[in-house]
Amino acid sequence: MMLFDPARGPAFAVSCTEHGDAVVVHLSGELDLRSTPVLRDHLRPLWERPGTRALIIDMSGLDFCDSTGLGELLSTMKRSQRAGMRFMLSELSDVVARVLSITGLRNAFEIHAGTAEALRRVSSP
Repeated sequence: MMLFDPARGPAFAVSCTEHGDAVVVHLSGELDLRSTPVLRDHLRPLWERPGTRALIIDMSGLDFCDSTGLGELLSTMKRSQRAGMRFMLSELSDVVARVLSITGLRNAFEIHAGTAEALRRVSSP
C-alpha cells in the first residue's frame, strides 16, 4: 500500500513478507500524520490472524518519523502484545534511530540491527 505525492513521488509505502510464524513489515518514506492510518489499516488483519508469533517492523527505508509516527509505533507494539505477538523493530534508519534516542523511546522497543537477527530471535525467549 502506498501514499503518492505527484510532485515528490511515493511519500510512504508498506509491504509485508511472511517468514514462518513471523511477519516482517517493510516501511519506506515518511511515517507521519498522513501515513499512520495507512500503516494501521495494513496491520489490522495481522492482529486478528492466528499463528503469528512475531511482528518485525523493518525501518531501513524510513526517511522521516514525526511524533504521530512514534505514537503509532507504540500503539502497534501494544496491540501486537495484546494479540500475543512479540514486537520488534529492525534496521533503524539513522533518522529514526536519532528520533528514538532524542525522545528517550529507544529502550521502549526491542530493537535489532538486522531483520535476519530479529527473525532468529523469534524462536528464542
